[in-house]
Amino acid sequence: MARTHIHGFPRIGAHRELKFAQESFWRGESDDAALRGVAQALRARHWEQQRAAGLDFVTVGDFAYYDQMLSLTALLGALPERFAFEPASLSLAQYYELARGNTAQPAMEMTKWFDTNYHYLVPELGPQTTFNGGVNWFFEEIDEALALNLPVKPVLIGPITYLWLSKSHVTGFDRLSLLPKLVIRYLRILDELKQRGIEWMQLDEPALCLDLEGEWLEAFSAVYEVLGASGVKVLLATYFGTAADHAPRVATLPVHGVHIDLVRAPEQLEAWHEALPADRVLSAGVIDGRNIWRADLGEIVDSLQRLHAQRGDKLWVAPSCSLLHVPVTLDLEKRLDTDLKSWLAFASEKLDELGAIALALHDPAAAEPQLAAADKALDARRSSSAVMNVLVQRKVATITDEMANRKSQFADRSRVQRHSLKLPLLPTTTIGSFPQTPGIRKARAAYRRGELRALDYLERMRAETASVLRKQEELGLDVLVHGEVERNDMVEFFAERLWGYAFTECGWVQNYGAQCVKPPILYGDIYRPEPMMVDAACHAQSLTDRLVKGVLTGPVTMLEWSFVRDDQPRSITALQLALVIREEVVDLEKAGIRIIQIDEPAFREGLPLRRIDWPAYLEWATRTFRISAGGVSDATQIHTHMCYSEFNDILPAIAALDADVITIETSRSSMELLAGFGAFAYPNGIGPGVYDTHSPRVPSVEAMQRLLERACEVIPAERLWVNPDCGLKTRSWPETEAALTNMVLAARTLRQRLEAERTNAEFAVHAG
Repeated sequence: MARTHIHGFPRIGAHRELKFAQESFWRGESDDAALRGVAQALRARHWEQQRAAGLDFVTVGDFAYYDQMLSLTALLGALPERFAFEPASLSLAQYYELARGNTAQPAMEMTKWFDTNYHYLVPELGPQTTFNGGVNWFFEEIDEALALNLPVKPVLIGPITYLWLSKSHVTGFDRLSLLPKLVIRYLRILDELKQRGIEWMQLDEPALCLDLEGEWLEAFSAVYEVLGASGVKVLLATYFGTAADHAPRVATLPVHGVHIDLVRAPEQLEAWHEALPADRVLSAGVIDGRNIWRADLGEIVDSLQRLHAQRGDKLWVAPSCSLLHVPVTLDLEKRLDTDLKSWLAFASEKLDELGAIALALHDPAAAEPQLAAADKALDARRSSSAVMNVLVQRKVATITDEMANRKSQFADRSRVQRHSLKLPLLPTTTIGSFPQTPGIRKARAAYRRGELRALDYLERMRAETASVLRKQEELGLDVLVHGEVERNDMVEFFAERLWGYAFTECGWVQNYGAQCVKPPILYGDIYRPEPMMVDAACHAQSLTDRLVKGVLTGPVTMLEWSFVRDDQPRSITALQLALVIREEVVDLEKAGIRIIQIDEPAFREGLPLRRIDWPAYLEWATRTFRISAGGVSDATQIHTHMCYSEFNDILPAIAALDADVITIETSRSSMELLAGFGAFAYPNGIGPGVYDTHSPRVPSVEAMQRLLERACEVIPAERLWVNPDCGLKTRSWPETEAALTNMVLAARTLRQRLEAERTNAEFAVHAG
């Protein structure tokens, strides 16, 4: 019989128990023991769910107090030297300082996990990195599961992927030179597992789905020749794309099984089946680990019949990747439309789907009720009138190339904007959101429960907006924002005002650390029945003489940060979103809003893993942004914002967006990212973030000024803006005011110096 397993389960808890325990610990309201107790209870609950669903293995090692890469770094003992922490005695408080920074050191750099919206902490490696071992939390969790008599399959990120995703701040240092030390540490980990009687170990190597070549591919062979002979059976797991071109190489290694993602890359099945010897396990990732649509169980079973007949119990069935990327359970969703709910499967339901597939392969008659229920739900979805909207389809059909272009080139637009906006050198602004205080959240919750009338809620939000604007004026910011006080989430807020979206009550997924998001469900054609934020922007502008920036979420981010329908190409759905954003942008301009920001933090995230697939994605993603921004006059300044991704390899596409100003995250990397924009000679305005909004640390005026001076070395000051890395929604007001005070002072000091230097230079020219 085919065996079943998963790569990982959502660790936050169905009620976000881990988030609240973390935040309580950070506030000093609970201690180490309380946090560990919550974590242990969550692990036990999730293991029991896997056992109850009949899975052949219970996955251990997928839990992390903040991030799996950070936890692996702590296990390996590879902590950043600058923190001076003792790896073997690392406390939870110190672990969180690595993630969030402290008074002496900024946090570790954070970026996107492959092409997902999950953020990992980037290991900092160098010539002195030893991998001599650190905390034993991983083994403690394994012992917990063994004590419960569970069939344990531990999982860790593999050594090649770990090195690939790490960074070094030592110029010219080759991270692969650390591989011999790293392999020794992994061997010691495997030896400890062997002593505990562990049969199988899963090592995740999603880097194998990237464009690896040369020494990195050779490293795979060298590493797994050693690890595969450790005495513990190794399941080498790939996901997020195809690794078929590496099947012949991997098949020669002494690994005991390979997992492949058949949701993202179903075409790779034949190559792996042919390459892997019959005595090796082939784990088929047939349940979508990244989306919430119910699986077509009948089609999956049909596709696996021949494979099962040939491989028997050497065929394993699994989700495509970790279930970290989907909500925990549908059981808590009491308000979802009944039909729509029947189309969905969250993490808990996906466990049941795995069991149904395994049963159907072994005893088709016994699984018939589950397969029939899935067929019924899928048929209802395909025939639902709620999915298709003829009016939207007609609008998409009328899109022209002209709609994707501004009226003039940037050089001409910028002259018009300088004259009309009259902004100073190095203008200061923020990304959009300000702290969501307990009062704001309480009012929103009361409104949603029907305890606060719509007019009363509006008045409270307007009072908060007025307060945010006054504080920005007092801080001396040049371009203000209305603060997004009424927004629950930058995607959900707009999705709630569009047809074609549905929303969950408890569909939370981890974004990073304790930050959770509740992606809306994009199930049908998208239509904007009325303006979404024009009234709020106009009201804010009426309260101040300074410019107020209107802030929208862009079409690619609306797409990427939703659970998106899988019944049509994503490029078509993105065009529908572009049209509704375009309508909103035009309405904002008509209402007198002269600076409009279209946020696209997910633009890089949507990039396919293989470069051969990049051009097609970049063409439609760029076009959708340009359509959303292309309906306004030259005098209206269009901004965009991107954060926590590597952009240097797609700079031509970013330039092709033709935004008048782009704001980016650069502080954690000390302006490293900006160097690429300078080398590329990025032509438009740019605002490199001068402080990290995902850390409670408040940098000094001098620290921000140093970053701005570095920025001036690569980008002309006339095109530079000054802003934080990202929104301020998760920060407190004391942190926010302190940091922005320093930011404004740093900008003013440098502005005065640059203006004085120019005056002196002009005087010298005239005097000569």
